[in-house]
Amino acid sequence: MNFETENIEFKSQFTEEVYKEVIAFANTDGGIVYIGIDNEGNAVGLTDVDTEYTRITNGIRDAIMPDVTMCVKYVIQDNKVVRISVNEGTNKPYYLKSKGIRPGGVYVRQGASSVPASHEQIRQMIKESDGDVFEEMRSQEQELTFNETQKAFDCNRVDFGKEKYRLLGITDKNDVYTNLALLLSDQCMHTTKIAVFADENCTVFRDRREFGGSVFSQLEATLEYLDLCNKTASEIKGFQRTDKKDYPEEAVREAYLNALIHRDYSFSGSIIVNVTDERMEFISIGGLLPGLLTEDIRAGISLPRNKKLAEVFHRINFVESYGTGIRRIFNLYENFEVQPSIEVTQNTFKIILPNMNTAKPKKPVKKEKVTKQMQQVLMLIEEKGDVTEKEISNLLGLKKTRTFTVAKQMRDMGLIDVTGRGENKRYFIK
Repeated sequence: MNFETENIEFKSQFTEEVYKEVIAFANTDGGIVYIGIDNEGNAVGLTDVDTEYTRITNGIRDAIMPDVTMCVKYVIQDNKVVRISVNEGTNKPYYLKSKGIRPGGVYVRQGASSVPASHEQIRQMIKESDGDVFEEMRSQEQELTFNETQKAFDCNRVDFGKEKYRLLGITDKNDVYTNLALLLSDQCMHTTKIAVFADENCTVFRDRREFGGSVFSQLEATLEYLDLCNKTASEIKGFQRTDKKDYPEEAVREAYLNALIHRDYSFSGSIIVNVTDERMEFISIGGLLPGLLTEDIRAGISLPRNKKLAEVFHRINFVESYGTGIRRIFNLYENFEVQPSIEVTQNTFKIILPNMNTAKPKKPVKKEKVTKQMQQVLMLIEEKGDVTEKEISNLLGLKKTRTFTVAKQMRDMGLIDVTGRGENKRYFIK
């Protein structure tokens, strides 16, 4: 034992540098730290090994997160050297409590040295330890505040005390902030970008905005701005004036909430909202989850990508229940020829709302009344199963041409159907 390796580190005395070595071994393949041996492998010993032993064990316990003590064993050798055996940890990344989950606080073993981990290495360790559900992973940013979320909860008279954090999924079992906490925090780095265009090809800008911060802050700011973009058209008939917005406010709200709650936050891009004179588009990152089709979404089937985030919005009554928002959007347009549309790619989900003041309402379907003659024909068919045109003529006392007209009207109204031709033609109830 006269040189350092990937799994062996020498320290002549105890300093806080030891914490980095323990972290690096726990984050990599494990190793041994000898305190009281110099870089050349000479046992120089500790002056007061008992006192130093206490400092070492207490320091490692208090300075490193998550708790690494289950991975560490201590032995005093020859009454002058402390041997620290570190196993590879199962709750990576381990980091300096004072620095947080960032390269300045997370270390890995590289050759015979302990070096700061890269952002990608940290993300990979979190993914391997916490699973692949983004909102449940530990946040790399731990200095978080929740002023906007607190306001949202207070306005809806729902408790947002720290004792609720773990229940909501804001902290994990080690009381470390999760990515859900990051989304709810004032430090959230994801944003919403809105662009208002002067042309339908979306190439000439009229205005553009970007809103950041907590998802609750983005929700409020985005809806306020889109309300300014939602023009009102007036129609005057006689003394009556009718005002109507370009887009139903509820449809705008539901479309944006869908993007905010269901987007894939493991990517860093922004939610995009494009506004033209003819339409409003809401584009979020992340296509449909495996197994879902566009038809399923319209039918109200929902598999929330961010289940805990959806539960937070549901808890404070910002959404009613999963899967109903898209249906409400289409219901608001049911009397218009141009309908909302959904476009899905592997990595994006887009909802397009047409401008109601430029879209044409559906022409009302004229409902024809079932006449007394038609009722007689229906009763005869119910009695016999099917009838000929001659039987209808005899029943109603009509000539052939008039009988054909009555039968055609009943077919157009969906009351009866016909099979065969000429003498073999017979009418039956659909």
